[in-house]
Amino acid sequence: MQVIIFRKGIFMGDFGGLGIFFAIALIFPVMALIPAFLLQPRQPTKEKGIPYECGVDTVGKTYVQYRIGYFLYALIFVVFDIETVFLYPWAVRFGQLGLFALLEMFVFVGILAMGLWYAWKKGALSWK
Repeated sequence: MQVIIFRKGIFMGDFGGLGIFFAIALIFPVMALIPAFLLQPRQPTKEKGIPYECGVDTVGKTYVQYRIGYFLYALIFVVFDIETVFLYPWAVRFGQLGLFALLEMFVFVGILAMGLWYAWKKGALSWK
């Protein structure tokens, strides 16, 4: 166990760095929200309430509902992107991992293949 001593005598164990990271992760968003709250318009006019798109006023309905297919493509992309993240370190250390890791990777890829088959069967991959 490594003990880090700061100038003021604060002792930190193994999770001290994690605590500092958590504190910074909380402080930065709050620091961004404070100016936004202070600079917000107090009495917004009608002009400030209209939708704004690149300097051109919108014509017609401004709300557009996207098809669910776009979200399905995004979810499938995320699944296979995560697969790549898990496969890369496994491929780098393949020689030292042995047979058990090979079998575990076949199980992992098999589960992803079942997910791809399910998405294909439901028509999530067909562009309409």
